[in-house]
Amino acid sequence: MGILNVTPDSFSDGGQYNNLEAAVNHGKKMIDEGADIIDIGGESTRPGSERISIEEQIERVVHIVKAISETKPGHVQISIDTTRSKVAEAALDAGASIVNDVSGGNDDPEIINLCADKNCPYIIMHMLGTPETMQNKPAYNDVVSEIKHFLESRVEDCIKAGVDKDNIVIDPGIGFGKTKEHNLMLLNNLNAFVKTGYTVLLGTSRKRFMGSICTVNTADELIGATAATTALGVQAGVKMFRVHDVKPNRQAADVAWAILNS
Repeated sequence: MGILNVTPDSFSDGGQYNNLEAAVNHGKKMIDEGADIIDIGGESTRPGSERISIEEQIERVVHIVKAISETKPGHVQISIDTTRSKVAEAALDAGASIVNDVSGGNDDPEIINLCADKNCPYIIMHMLGTPETMQNKPAYNDVVSEIKHFLESRVEDCIKAGVDKDNIVIDPGIGFGKTKEHNLMLLNNLNAFVKTGYTVLLGTSRKRFMGSICTVNTADELIGATAATTALGVQAGVKMFRVHDVKPNRQAADVAWAILNS
């Protein structure tokens, strides 16, 4: 899953692809490098970010979703990265086929009913609080079991609302209301989420906690670090990876998969 942020303020690539030509060209580049899904988001969820209106999100994403959907190869899907049902609906109508919700349905419960009605895949992520507050001293008694319980509870809600089991994807939400230690614990226990039987998505791309390990200060220096988590994720049974840098992560995933199946 290649990340396409059409925002002015995302943590790693804000402002780079927030016009139609730049966004479409970057989407095509990621497809050429091996992306199976292009994940388009119009609202930053970096730590400390503030909300924007539904109307502004729709204005940012819909024409880009439509343009990419008209030019992409048939095997590539488009995902809309939003917590708002009206934004998701507009994007689905424009050519998206997956909804990626970092709030796990907490922000707008109607988004679950929308995914049930549209019979589309729904990605449920765990986040502690909101992007504005999530890194204000996050605390857990047992980070793995608590997040697993949250995701399983949201899965039950989705199934009750009519979402097909095969359309449910879970994401432990690396970096969303977690300390470095929490993130490492989750990465060391990815198999706990895989054992639920649901497809697991991993999103570590260029995340700040890896910078403190690698002693680098800028996000674009963490491509190798991200690829390491992709390879480990494949070995743990993770099936989806949300990344900025498609080519190196595709290579990491393909080699890890070949080793795993040798």
